[in-house]
Amino acid sequence: MSQSNTPVPLLDLKAQYATIRQEIREAIDNVIESQYFILGPEVAALEEEIAAYSQCKFGIGVSSGTDALLISLMAIDLKPGDEVVTTPYTFFATAGSIARLGAKPVFVDIDPVTYNIDPSGIEAAITERTRAILPVHLYGQMADVDPIMEIARRHNLLVIEDAAQAIGSEYKGRRAGSVGHLGTFSFFPSKNLGAFGDGGMVTANDPALADRVKLLRNHGYRPKYYNKVVGGNFRLDAIQAAVLRVKLKHLDQWSQARRQNAETYRRLFDESGLVVDSVEELDRKPAVLLPREAPESRHIYNQFVIRIPNRDAVKTALKEDGIGSEIYYPVPLHLQECFAELAHHAGDFPASEKAAAQTLALPIYPELTEHMQRAVVTAITHHLHP
Repeated sequence: MSQSNTPVPLLDLKAQYATIRQEIREAIDNVIESQYFILGPEVAALEEEIAAYSQCKFGIGVSSGTDALLISLMAIDLKPGDEVVTTPYTFFATAGSIARLGAKPVFVDIDPVTYNIDPSGIEAAITERTRAILPVHLYGQMADVDPIMEIARRHNLLVIEDAAQAIGSEYKGRRAGSVGHLGTFSFFPSKNLGAFGDGGMVTANDPALADRVKLLRNHGYRPKYYNKVVGGNFRLDAIQAAVLRVKLKHLDQWSQARRQNAETYRRLFDESGLVVDSVEELDRKPAVLLPREAPESRHIYNQFVIRIPNRDAVKTALKEDGIGSEIYYPVPLHLQECFAELAHHAGDFPASEKAAAQTLALPIYPELTEHMQRAVVTAITHHLHP
């Protein structure tokens, strides 16, 4: 158990549910009474609400965040042999969706401060086969999208934002999912806006692209049983939409609580004397590098990710103390076995590889108390300086 005998889970969804139980049950009961379970008015209402929240004209509810990526790539008619520029430091679905369509993920290393794709490396990765750029807004902070959009314009490329972890995050006043040609969101239960199962959303401002996604979502039907194109079953369930509509009303309050918890961590870690300002300093002494917010950004802290030396040993020790933590992500995509045919090697993307070896996500959920956060910081301090 932790130094203060306080167990701290990585995430406590039961604590969140306790505050909205009655609202959720009424919303689910309404769907059950209607017996309208697939798409329908609840999904349509959620689509409008997410689109407005994300500063977009259109929202298309889909079956998961992974399917949001896949259907977006299908909507731009990505074909075998095409290339998509993206980051190797992300959840597998980002590159996996590209590969599933027979296209090639072309990796560009990350900015070691934000963990998002480094725009300065993108242009060199573009070839005559490149169709799109797929930046990821990792951990709840948007990538540096202005230079990415400028590169896309110069090369006549499409931009699909992977905003799975970033609903409500902002870059220069613009919301995640509103800047590129398409935006993709995940409502996996652990997300800031989480369903009671899988769910996702695609956002768009171009009516033709939005219509294409909508067509593909339901087997390419228009009308029913008359197939315009080969689509798939990417539909969002009405019960998930109903749950998400309840939660969306609370999202800004929860995101602000996460931001406040991030500031509390900064204060507590500063008091510990462990904080350093650069990755290079971690090579010289046991210390902690805290996450940084880019200028003119709103970080929603889907994760609060620190960097520490001897990360694996510290994670194991925290578990023994009853403190939850997680590694997002231990193996960058260019070194995954399934992408061996891309012929990458260790050292190809050093910033991603170093982040994969040093990063650790700490509990940051809205219901976290300062007492619990102090227990986390105390435990890390003890393990770095026993």
